[in-house]
Amino acid sequence: MSVVSVETRDNLAIITIDNPPVNALSQAVRAGIVSALDEAEGAGAEAVVLHCAGRTFVAGADIREFGKSLKPPWLPEVIARIEACDGPVVAALHGTTLGGGLELALGCHYRIAVPTARVGFPEVNLGLIPGAGGTQRLPRLVGAERALDVMISGKPANAAEAARAGIVDRLAESGNLLDEAMNFARELVAGGEPPRLIRDLSVEPVDPDFFSEYRKRIAPKTRGLMSPERIVRCVEASLHVPIDQALKEEREHFFECMASPQSSALRHLFFAERQAVKPPPGVSASAEVPEMRRIAVIGAGTMGAGIAYSCLGAGFEVTVLDNDEAGLARGQKTIEGLYKGGVARGKVSREKAADGLGRLTTSQDYAAVGGVDLVIEAVFESMAIKQEVFARLDRVCGPDTILATNTSTLDVDRIAAATDRPGKVIGTHFFSPAHIMRLVEIVRGAETEDSVIVAGLPLAKRLRKVGVVVGNCFGFVGNRMLYGYGRESQLLLLEGAAPEQIDGALQDWGMAMGPHAVGDLAGLDVGYSVRRERTDLPDDPRFYRVADVLVEAGRLGRKTGKGMYLYESGSRAPIPDPEVAAWIASEAEALGVEQRAIGEREIVERCIYALIVEGARILEEGIASRSGDIDVVWVNGYGFPRYRGGPMHYADTIGVDKVYAKVCEFRNRFGPMYWEVPELLEDLARRGGKFADLKPAG
Repeated sequence: MSVVSVETRDNLAIITIDNPPVNALSQAVRAGIVSALDEAEGAGAEAVVLHCAGRTFVAGADIREFGKSLKPPWLPEVIARIEACDGPVVAALHGTTLGGGLELALGCHYRIAVPTARVGFPEVNLGLIPGAGGTQRLPRLVGAERALDVMISGKPANAAEAARAGIVDRLAESGNLLDEAMNFARELVAGGEPPRLIRDLSVEPVDPDFFSEYRKRIAPKTRGLMSPERIVRCVEASLHVPIDQALKEEREHFFECMASPQSSALRHLFFAERQAVKPPPGVSASAEVPEMRRIAVIGAGTMGAGIAYSCLGAGFEVTVLDNDEAGLARGQKTIEGLYKGGVARGKVSREKAADGLGRLTTSQDYAAVGGVDLVIEAVFESMAIKQEVFARLDRVCGPDTILATNTSTLDVDRIAAATDRPGKVIGTHFFSPAHIMRLVEIVRGAETEDSVIVAGLPLAKRLRKVGVVVGNCFGFVGNRMLYGYGRESQLLLLEGAAPEQIDGALQDWGMAMGPHAVGDLAGLDVGYSVRRERTDLPDDPRFYRVADVLVEAGRLGRKTGKGMYLYESGSRAPIPDPEVAAWIASEAEALGVEQRAIGEREIVERCIYALIVEGARILEEGIASRSGDIDVVWVNGYGFPRYRGGPMHYADTIGVDKVYAKVCEFRNRFGPMYWEVPELLEDLARRGGKFADLKPAG
């Protein structure tokens, strides 16, 4: 069956794209449009309507073609063919018209859209720029600044906004888009309206300093990315050079971006995040998923309140339980404050806020949660406390109720053992702040039923989060790897690198924050408490020694105004503290660690390669099913730069053999305690393999 068809009705030709699921602009679609236009003109059509079957107009290019040799016709050639038509071509937009789909629509002479349609250029999210005239046509319609905002943000606009801006010429109101598009085309023909080419318009002039000021404005949000600067250059060209030359420059920038490691990394994440939401190998996707309407959250602290707020926002009935009356009141106040803030920022309507709070109940009585479908425990990170909570839940909840623990490091199987239903127990490791962070690690225990695992994935999606199924071990995927990363940052302190040097080197490399600033933000006592729970710590007095000393001195981080750094009242800016430097030097001397000058490259390699080493062990053990799952966890939960694709993709990018050689060097230099080479890493290096090539564990 052809993905593009053409039908003639009176003097009109209707070209239909039918390439499920999102009508992506594959080579077959591109060639089909050109062929259909030829057929329409050969049949004497006076106008053409271009529309799509299914749930959406063209939602973008076929990303699977990127990085390969593109086959003609290219999209710019398709658009040039549309522009060359003698009669008007009307694009009928519904669903999401994104990326190449919007470029295709802008190549048409007129556009009509249903009110629910959305349009945009999300290419920047894949490390790309619009490469088929988008950077030239959009500024001619909406001006340079608005065009830049659309392309740099990557966020789509709704049809009403697009109509006000002039991107869309008419909104379809009858509910039958094709009929209204045909009527629009007939009106154009009857009125003698010629084809209108956006390329023939001029861009409204801007102030001489506009582009330099715009670059400064976007710099904090585009740090490290190459595609935003290429977009700015292209829009600059739209004002200063003939359009054919500007289109040529745009195409050059597009191919430069597409060939870059950044775009490769971002495209890897695009597919990895979509793969992560599917049940992992070994779990039956056909398992019957129980319906969820009522959720209980145990613990009204910051984490519990954030989880409850997320569940209310997803439409669930939520009961928050806490054994402390004052704590319960604080939790309710926190949830009310989150709604109030959402209303003030325009993120939540007053009606939705009232509806959400109307579905919230609080209680100190465990009997109040007896009839819920899911319980999410969010109490203090103590095995004894969690086991006590789960034993009580087991007694009051129905036999089909799923019991989830929000532990970040503890053994889910030991928690499940406190119940008579280990098959109904699962880990749901939310990241703080829970109402903002996108990641949830869904931790499968040894006896967790498939239906419970499968239920966790749509739950995460409904909460607008990325759920990744992981195995049960200390720290699961994210925090287990974090200990290697943090270990090296702590050892580097003893060896002579200052906290601000370590943080600066890793931030410059792309991390959202340095490890010591993160520790102060989270509270140094949090990690300290977790380490007290562990029985498997290495026999190494240097292990997190600096952090332990600071906690024992009462320096817990931002909340006490002192941690690894100093914090002035009301300020979040970390200030290097000479007292900490003196403590570090004293501890190094006591431990016999000789301090030395350390370069930024060593800092980055030791911290990032420690992640890769632990990630390789996690894959060996089957804790993660796919290397891409590890990347999704670290990008969405720990501030790893998206444009580097995650730790395992980064290893593939620089070459697993090079990583292996450096790890061997570290082993020989620092000893095997932390740098013993995983068999998987060695095997891949010797045969020239990649983590991405591994078959999923199951």
